[in-house]
Amino acid sequence: MHPAGIFKETDEAALLEQLTRHPFATIAAAPDGRPRVAHAPVIVRHLPDGLALDFHVSRGNGLTPFIAGGFSAVAVSLEADAYVSPDWYAGADQVPTWNYLTVEAEGPVAAMDEAGLVALLDDLSALEEGRLAPKPVWARGKMSPGRFEAMLRGIVGARMRIERLEGTFKLSQNKSAEDRAGVIAALGDHPIGRRMRALP
Repeated sequence: MHPAGIFKETDEAALLEQLTRHPFATIAAAPDGRPRVAHAPVIVRHLPDGLALDFHVSRGNGLTPFIAGGFSAVAVSLEADAYVSPDWYAGADQVPTWNYLTVEAEGPVAAMDEAGLVALLDDLSALEEGRLAPKPVWARGKMSPGRFEAMLRGIVGARMRIERLEGTFKLSQNKSAEDRAGVIAALGDHPIGRRMRALP
């Protein structure tokens, strides 16, 4: 997370909304002392005892051998980012920077049983297929008998219990109104520009 408090986002609803809209996360851990990374779509789960992120990885992924024993990890979702040129500011003597929207979730990771993995895959498909409407929804029932079960053997499901959830929404909040206006004008319809325009 960015150390400047002005960019810190702690509103749980806003953070979970980003994780839902941008579910493809980078999952980083060092279960044996060596940093390892996986990239995986996540599903937010609201459980009776708190929040969790469910995800799956290939059996060949570097993190997979450690899932059964459990480990602590950080999942990062990057919504959008943009380079900011000093030429866009009204003020002089500025330096280049980067604006971005990112969410971090941290917690222990444990293995998921097959029923949980199947539910995760069904939920992921339903979520993403829903975004493609009016396209008819794909479901695994369209697959040949036995094919889904065969492919299921190539992946492992996991659940991260979220103990820390926070974000960095860096949108030039530390700049003057004139400087922000210059960045917004230069970025135009870029997602970061749109988010900057929506700031109060």
